[in-house]
Amino acid sequence: MLDRLRISWFSNIRADVLAGITTVLALIPDSLAFAFIAGVNPMISIYSTICILVLISIFGGRPAMVSSTAGSMAVLMTALVAQHGVEYLFAATILTGVIQLAMGLFKMGRWMSFVPHSVITGFINSLAILIFISQLRYFEGQSWLMYAMVVATLAIIYILPKFTKSVPSPLVAVGFMTVTVVFTHLNLSTVGDLANIEPTVPFLHIPNIPFTLDTLWILLPTAFSLAIVGYSETLLTQTIIDEMTEKKTSKDKEMKGQGIANTVTGFFGGMAGCALIAESAINVKVGGRGRLSTLVAGLVLLLLVFVLDDVLNSIPIAALVGVMMMVCIEIFDWNYFRTIRSKPAAHTAIMLITVAIVVATHDLAIGVIVGVLFSVLVYAYRSATQLQIKEEQNGDEKVYRVTGQLFFVSSDKLLDRIDFNDDHDKICLDLSATHVWDHSASKTLDKIVERLSAKGKRVRVKYKTAS
Repeated sequence: MLDRLRISWFSNIRADVLAGITTVLALIPDSLAFAFIAGVNPMISIYSTICILVLISIFGGRPAMVSSTAGSMAVLMTALVAQHGVEYLFAATILTGVIQLAMGLFKMGRWMSFVPHSVITGFINSLAILIFISQLRYFEGQSWLMYAMVVATLAIIYILPKFTKSVPSPLVAVGFMTVTVVFTHLNLSTVGDLANIEPTVPFLHIPNIPFTLDTLWILLPTAFSLAIVGYSETLLTQTIIDEMTEKKTSKDKEMKGQGIANTVTGFFGGMAGCALIAESAINVKVGGRGRLSTLVAGLVLLLLVFVLDDVLNSIPIAALVGVMMMVCIEIFDWNYFRTIRSKPAAHTAIMLITVAIVVATHDLAIGVIVGVLFSVLVYAYRSATQLQIKEEQNGDEKVYRVTGQLFFVSSDKLLDRIDFNDDHDKICLDLSATHVWDHSASKTLDKIVERLSAKGKRVRVKYKTAS
C-alpha cells in the first residue's frame, strides 16, 4: 500500500512539479472562457478548477490526467443559469457529482469498451480542430505583434528541447514572453484583459434553493446531461492518456473521483467539470506521470490567484495561444492520414463522420454517440453479409446448415433461402454453427417452422450444444 502511494505520488517529483506548473498556463484562459460561456463570474470557474484539480489528484483513477471546468459542460449550464440563477448551478453541480459517483460504484466504466478505435481517433482529431478554432478569437483586432509572439512561442517550444529538456519548453516560452511584454510594454492583450482576477476565499455553501420535488425536476435534466458528457469526455480522455503512457488505469475509480470532485465543488459554490484532453496531453508530454502533477497545478493556480495575481494578469494571451497551438499539433493524429490508404474504408468513414459531427455541433458527446452508432451499423451489416446457408442432403432429410450470426438484420436472409415448396417431407434447420441473438431472429425461426409445418413437413431444429 505504502509502495503504491510512493509510486503514484513521489516517484517523479521534479518532472511532475514542472509539468503541473506548465499545465496551469493552458488552464487559465480556458477556465476564464468557460465562465463566460456559462454566464457566471470568472472566479467561479477559477475556484472550481482549483477544487477539482486538488480533489481529482487524490481520488481519481488516472494519475496525471487533468480535470477542470470544461467548455462542453459550460454550454449545458447556460440555460439553467439564465433562467434560475447561479444557486441552481451549484445544486446541479452537486447532483452531477452524485450521479457520476453512482456511475463509478455501479462499474459503468466498462461501457467505454463499446467505443471503437475509429471513433476515438475522430474524437482526438476533432478536438484538435476545435482547440485551433477556439484560439482564433484571440487574433481579432490584434496587430502583427500578436502573430509574431505566437510564432516566437512555438519556436521556443520546438527548438529549446534540441538543446535541453531539463525544463519544459512551454513553461520557458510563456515565462520569456511574459518578461518581454512587461519590460517592453508591448501593446498586447494579457490575462488581465480577459477578466478582473479578484481573489476571494470560497467557503462551504449550501445552495440557496427550495428543497422541493419541483426543484429536483428543474435540476435533473441539466445534471444528467452534465454527468453523461463528463462521463464520455473523461473516459475517452483516460483511454487516450492510458495509450500515451502505456499504462491501463481504472475507469470506475476515475468516475468515482470525478463524482467526489464535482460534489464537493458544488458545495463550495463551483461549477461541474471533467477531464480535459488538451491540458492532460500537455501534462503528460512535458513529463507529468504522477498525482503530484495535478495537485501542483491546482496549488500553483491558487498561488497565482492569491499571491501572484499581478503576474497572472501580466501573462500575454499570445503566449498561451502558442501553447494551445502546440497542443493542436501534438494531439492531432497525423500518422493516421499518412497511412490512410492502408486503413479499411469503413474505419476512415466513421472517423471522418465523427470529426464532421463534432466540428459542426461543437459537441464532442454527440460526435462520439453518432460515431458509435455508425460503427454498430457497419458491424451489423458485415455480420449479416457473412451469414452462410448451405443446403445438404442427409438421406431423405433436407438440411439447411447455417453458419454465422443470426439477428434482426440477417434473419430475413435465412427466411428467403428456405424453399417452402420443396419435395422433401423432412426438413432440418442446423443452427449448431450459429448464434441466435435477438427476438427478431427467434420470431423468424418460429415463422419458418410454422410455414413448413403448415405444408405438412416434419421440421427438426438443431441448436448449438451447450458447453
